[in-house]
Amino acid sequence: MNSFIEELKWRGLFADMMPGTEEQLNKEITTAYIGFDPTADSLHIGSLIQIKILAHFQQHGHKPIALVGGATGMIGDPSGKSNERNLLDEATLNYYVDCLKNQLSKFLKFDENEANKAELVNNYDWMKEFSFLEFIRDIGKNITVNYMMAKESVKKRITGEGGAEGMSFTEFTYQLLQGYDFLHLYREKNVKLQMGGSDQWGNITTGTELIRRKAQGEAFALTVPLITKSDGSKFGKSESGENYWLDPKKTSPYKFYQFWVNATDEDAERFIKFYTFLSKEEIDNLIAEHKTAPHERKLQKKLAEDVTVWVHNREEFDKAVKASEILFGKSTAEDLVNLDEATFLEVFEGVPQKEIDKNEVLGSSVIDLISEQSGFLKSKGEARRELQSNAISINKEKVNDSFSVSEKDLIDGKFLLLQKGKKNYFIVKAI
Repeated sequence: MNSFIEELKWRGLFADMMPGTEEQLNKEITTAYIGFDPTADSLHIGSLIQIKILAHFQQHGHKPIALVGGATGMIGDPSGKSNERNLLDEATLNYYVDCLKNQLSKFLKFDENEANKAELVNNYDWMKEFSFLEFIRDIGKNITVNYMMAKESVKKRITGEGGAEGMSFTEFTYQLLQGYDFLHLYREKNVKLQMGGSDQWGNITTGTELIRRKAQGEAFALTVPLITKSDGSKFGKSESGENYWLDPKKTSPYKFYQFWVNATDEDAERFIKFYTFLSKEEIDNLIAEHKTAPHERKLQKKLAEDVTVWVHNREEFDKAVKASEILFGKSTAEDLVNLDEATFLEVFEGVPQKEIDKNEVLGSSVIDLISEQSGFLKSKGEARRELQSNAISINKEKVNDSFSVSEKDLIDGKFLLLQKGKKNYFIVKAI
């Protein structure tokens, strides 16, 4: 078996392929592409599998191309959708395209000297000069409506299955545009394989059919499964339905790390195969080790480490681990003071806070601070009692009634973390 396909199979990342795909990969260095639609200014963890597939493809000696859909992004892929997508204006779309290009360039090797160096392309570059009349004459006449209607993604929308609201002509043409991308890349860059999620099978095979009819050539398709959690729920969204983004400004590395480290045992076993580059032997050993002491969560910790370092970097991973340890009392006041504002507020999400003038905070007595100034405790009397019983911590360190706040105590120059007992927190923001 071809080593790339074998790798996908043992990792659980293989869904389907066209006959002849394996033979093509065994025959020569093959160029393949995966498309990414610019629907936001960042990719999210739902895109990581596709990025991983391209990275594995390159590691096995083949040439990957990441296509950012500046043209197809104007329309919206109907696959897996029940409603028409809102169309983006051109300026927003171009901005999204640039953001995605920057992100994708982190994950693949673009070394000029390698025969299988990665490339980034934007389908707007070859679609922008194509007139509607040219397109329907040169491309549209090669694919029948019957062929397009038979695609699963189209059938579901047109029959209203699963609450679908029908389909506009705009979205109906999406598979033709994606098919033309494949034809263009086949002609211009000798791309013989398109890969994608299993919901893309119809769009990809439209491309192989177009290549057969227009270029009398042979091209191939390979798909990977759509990822869900072990309980069948959607992968990559928080409880409230928010995406986990790859951009650290949209999802902090701490929150990103938390997503992986909180995976269930069952999910961690699957995800460590999907989302890391660890070998089969390393993963099998980790799973066996984890089963002897599941409470240590070694599998989740290794998964979270590898993915966070890959998407962000080692420094951000280390900071995320330190931030996590703050909640479990395994960190120092110095660790806490060195947190940036975004990470600090995410670690203590939902903790009540009050803004106080910085001049009032600095040098104030701890009794005034934790009672009248902040309202954390009801009275000065309660403050004295709690301090005498050694129940009050500031920035995770026990304090007595002689403590007063200095500049060096402020987290990111503006926060203090007040604490009574183990779990009663309050944040003072010095403004």
